[in-house]
Amino acid sequence: MSGSTIEGVASSQASAPGAGTVATTRFAPSPTGELHLGNARTALFNVLLARHLHGRFILRIEDTDADRSKDAHVVQQMDDLRWLGIDWDAGPDREDDRGPYRQSQRAAVYVRYFDELTANRLTYPCFCTQVELEVSRRTQLAAGRPPRYAGTCRELSAEQQERKRAAGIAPTTRFLVPTGKRVEFTDFVHGPQSFLSDDIGDFVVRRADGSAAFFFSNAVDDACMGVTHVLRGEDHLTNTPRQLMILEALKLPAPTYGHVSLLVGPDGAPLSKRHGDPSVRYYRERGYAPEAIANHLFRLGHSTSEHGFLTLEEMGRAFDSTHLGRAPARFDEQQLNVWQKEWVNRISPDVARAWLAPIVPPGVEEHAARAFVDAVLPNVVLPEDARGWADIVFGELPPLTADDEQLVRAAGAGYFSAAAGAAAVNGTDLPAIVNAVKVATGRTGAALYRPLRLALTGRTQGPELAPLLKAMPPGKARERLARFAA
Repeated sequence: MSGSTIEGVASSQASAPGAGTVATTRFAPSPTGELHLGNARTALFNVLLARHLHGRFILRIEDTDADRSKDAHVVQQMDDLRWLGIDWDAGPDREDDRGPYRQSQRAAVYVRYFDELTANRLTYPCFCTQVELEVSRRTQLAAGRPPRYAGTCRELSAEQQERKRAAGIAPTTRFLVPTGKRVEFTDFVHGPQSFLSDDIGDFVVRRADGSAAFFFSNAVDDACMGVTHVLRGEDHLTNTPRQLMILEALKLPAPTYGHVSLLVGPDGAPLSKRHGDPSVRYYRERGYAPEAIANHLFRLGHSTSEHGFLTLEEMGRAFDSTHLGRAPARFDEQQLNVWQKEWVNRISPDVARAWLAPIVPPGVEEHAARAFVDAVLPNVVLPEDARGWADIVFGELPPLTADDEQLVRAAGAGYFSAAAGAAAVNGTDLPAIVNAVKVATGRTGAALYRPLRLALTGRTQGPELAPLLKAMPPGKARERLARFAA
């Protein structure tokens, strides 16, 4: 068994495999919902590990749960992965001789290995109902014992099993866990691990409907698909000894395992709906850039000396599995916004124009739209940040507060008469407007500029006024200034 043993110890490094073996990682989501940030980070780390080891990255869809798996989720998850820049060497849309890469299409593979376990007397049918299992679990907890299957059906005779079937009870299939064994392996994140088989209990490998359960299909597929490195969330750490026992029983090669810390919210609890929707689609629809999300995820639970904005290729070179942390990684949207702003500062005018296209009202001339984007880009993190300014530039002004109204009126009719006159002649040329007001009133500094900004935008702060005016429709600046000239 490669990478782990029963009563043995394995290597701790996620190093390249031996000669002739291609390092292979995988991401194996279940299509029961949307791709969340924790899933996305797992996928990112796996593709980076594969690239760092000059190996392969595969995508496998674990859709054996027919009741909960949806094709729409498969499509959405794959689309979100591609949007993030994560591509795969083999997968449901890129089959090779290791596939198929949807578990719902691999029933024949599972039957072959189920039959092998059965022939070796390593499984047995379990007729326990969910109610009976829950009662047993609660009884064990009440007695201060860790819950595990009590072995109720382990010693049923063939006659007893037949009577259960005759009563219409469809059994699950449990793996017969050997007693008195210690399963040891070295996790390349958490270090040496040791589990006593007596604490695990016989577990389900096939559901009552005949479909393969997670412990079985996940382990068998990793072996059959040549996966050499399994990097997944630490919530799967206790699953590993079960899967190692299955692979040992089937004489299949085991991968090297690493379990990365989970993502938590600001309160230290695992990410959930109460922290806002943590799905990739949620952030995608808000206008976050995939590069910004990738840069943030790259540093969550993975330390690096690379502090700048990185491409995926650069992340692959910098990724180091020995720098994966054991402590929970805290997702911070404010830190994500720092990376997002860094992305905004780097994009080209064409990318910026496309990014803010939903904010620019229909019918705006292209030169005005581009002038608007150029003006507001330094002041936005997300497209929605520009919406209010689009309303100001292309629509109607928001009402002034009482204090701002007083400040504007205090500037006087002569101030705005000079400003409106200059705007009538020079359009949106701010220096010409400012100079006319300065000559007419003698004002300088804030006394010169602040009434102008309020009259033109209704705001005391915001994007630079000169480029903002360039985006305004013809005559709008003069109209706004003239209303205070009377």
